Amino acid sequence: MSSPNWHWKSKHVTPWAKSWFERELTTIIIEEGDEKVSVAQVTDVDGDVELGQRKSKLITIYDCKVVLEWVGTASDGSEVKGTLTIPEVSHEITLDGLSDYVYEWALTTASSPAVDAVYSLAKKRLPAALETKFAEFPVVLTDTHGKDITVSTANSTEPSRVSTPSIPSGIKPAVPAVKKVEKAINTATIKVECSFMASADDLFSLLTDEKRIPSWTRAPAQSNPTPGAKFSLFGGGVTGTYQSLQSPKEFVQTWALSNPNWPSGHDATLTTTLDQSSDSTKITWNLVGVPKGQEDETERNIQGYYVGGLKSIGYVPVFIETRSTPSSRPSPPSKPAPDFSRQLVAGLVALMALVAAVIIPYFSI
Repeated sequence: MSSPNWHWKSKHVTPWAKSWFERELTTIIIEEGDEKVSVAQVTDVDGDVELGQRKSKLITIYDCKVVLEWVGTASDGSEVKGTLTIPEVSHEITLDGLSDYVYEWALTTASSPAVDAVYSLAKKRLPAALETKFAEFPVVLTDTHGKDITVSTANSTEPSRVSTPSIPSGIKPAVPAVKKVEKAINTATIKVECSFMASADDLFSLLTDEKRIPSWTRAPAQSNPTPGAKFSLFGGGVTGTYQSLQSPKEFVQTWALSNPNWPSGHDATLTTTLDQSSDSTKITWNLVGVPKGQEDETERNIQGYYVGGLKSIGYVPVFIETRSTPSSRPSPPSKPAPDFSRQLVAGLVALMALVAAVIIPYFSI
């Protein structure tokens, strides 16, 4: 998925990541005296891995379950085997340090004093060796695939790295007059719906709380959820102002992209509604005022960065639905749907009468 309109791109590299883990983890060998432990093979890597770019910054996005088999040699020369599962190898653990790695161990060789000693060695030394490899992974991921998604800085809003001559004190530089030309903008409306297995209170907080937003955007955020307050998401990629809030059901914001492809001074309006049912909450993002020609990219990125962001931190989506309509073309009035229930009842009554007409004469004989 790429988006020059947002200055964001992403590249899915899960097959590459699986091969990397299979190749690199099996290089781990630990020796202590006469005992030896090594990773024999990686049997499963389950999850998604991608590299994203937001405002010229590369961001690793991954969450994988890794299962491996380890082997060892005991002091008496006997072979020791076991398995190890790491349920989560992720950006949040490796780079953000939000939690610790979890290791689920199993010994498949019959226990004995010599075997148990190797088992203890594996538990003591393998985690540190594995975590060293896990720390290398995002670096190699960025070095290997970063060049494929880097947006040219020619159109970037990032500040130039080239130094400019300083202006002597007391002299003010001439500022050329800028003449604004008002231009009508044709716009469209985008609607994305997704249900998550979470409460409306939790999701409302996650979408508006300045401290929680970075967990799913992977970037700095500014958010004071009060009417009239400004907000900034994705490191300044999306900005606007809160218009109204009805916690935990709805909030309305002006919404604009901070890049040259978005018309200067133009704000769309994003209404986010949360409708909680017995087991899930449906979030609807209704974005009115998207410039024509940018609706497809904007829709894909709402799915990728709003819905996908929540999904990346464990919020399970039940379904996703999107719609895009031109704002300047009103929808035709809907026609009443045919009442199929009445037709069905009438059909059943007619069928029962026919059956009765055939069967009753037999009972009367």
